[in-house]
Amino acid sequence: MDVDRIRADFPILARTAHGKPLVYLDSAATSQKPNSVLAAEAAYYAETNANVRRGVYALSVAATDAYEAARVRVARFLHAAEPDEVVFVRGTTEAINLAATSLGRGRLRAGDRVVSTVMEHHSNIVPWHLLRTYQGIQLDFVGIDDEGRLKMDEFDRLLAARPKVVTFTHVSNVLGTVNPVREMAEKAHDAGAVVVVDAAQSAPHRPVDVQSIGADFVAFSGHKTLGPMGIGALWGRRELLEELPPYMGGGEMIRDVHLDRVNYCEVPAKFEAGTPNVGGAIALAAALDYLEGVGWSEIAAHERRLQEHALRLAAERLPGRLSVVGPPTAGDREAVLAFTLAGAHPHDIASLLDADGICVRAGHHCAQPLMERLGVPALTRASPYLYNTTAEIDRLFDGLERVAALFGRPARAS
Repeated sequence: MDVDRIRADFPILARTAHGKPLVYLDSAATSQKPNSVLAAEAAYYAETNANVRRGVYALSVAATDAYEAARVRVARFLHAAEPDEVVFVRGTTEAINLAATSLGRGRLRAGDRVVSTVMEHHSNIVPWHLLRTYQGIQLDFVGIDDEGRLKMDEFDRLLAARPKVVTFTHVSNVLGTVNPVREMAEKAHDAGAVVVVDAAQSAPHRPVDVQSIGADFVAFSGHKTLGPMGIGALWGRRELLEELPPYMGGGEMIRDVHLDRVNYCEVPAKFEAGTPNVGGAIALAAALDYLEGVGWSEIAAHERRLQEHALRLAAERLPGRLSVVGPPTAGDREAVLAFTLAGAHPHDIASLLDADGICVRAGHHCAQPLMERLGVPALTRASPYLYNTTAEIDRLFDGLERVAALFGRPARAS
């Protein structure tokens, strides 16, 4: 994989920060965007901008055709049975809220159980908490072992209580753990549960085959997948989408409205109230084209090399001081490196690295239950992507060594 050629496609990577070449290592929060994605969104607004589904004039028809072509592209990425199983949303957060709210209105009653895990992003915890508050459902959470893997014996025990919904992340945004989604979905279905998968951290790095995963709903965000902010998708099995009530009401999701009744459109329009992010959908399609053009196996191999390099430097250059959370080997994790550095607070680490032009994330990473399980208030996280280089990982550890020296503690007398 020609990383230099790829980097040339991302204009932001040519800029500096604090007079230093920019090293962007926060792609788990949001990815940078290639020229083809920027051009696709700009071209829509410059040449095709009109509201979709509403007009019979040529420009509106062209906008609608482009919007639906983007749905077809996302469906192909997800290996969906048909494009109408793809609902465009603002991102993973809205997608999971849609699934949770519609399931809550259509299937869940007080006392019904929902099973999740302690490694979830808040976007896959808070919507279910809302159902617990307002509908009286019960929430159970699967724990993790000391290497950041789910305790499958706990998962099996919780399934024995016959939950109505089981929801979990494909890849942890902190640990990098890749969960056995197909096995978990099969077990959950055997227990009679609907399965909701958060693919926000897997979609940028690997093809997400909803048929292979075996879930009932799968959510992902465009902005982590080289696309723009404000666009994402919820895939759902058609029979479930048809059965469940809509999440929001308004224009374009109705067939007809009367003072005493409302009839809704067919899926997916039933779940897409109001004016959608047409330009974002078109740009997301361009982002998926870009990733496919690079090649998923090439991306995976490159990210594996970056992870192996980072883990090796952690052991060689900061032994006993830098501790990486999650599975210990690169082959068992995705491209996320969250860590503690003895004597230094994550926010101080991130601020000092920023002075060197290095962008990392610090905090609880919208995963406070996981922080509690790990016994830390916060972590520093570096998350490389296809446009990063081993030289940038070297710069990260050069910076971390300087931080370690600054916050170093004198050795205790024996």
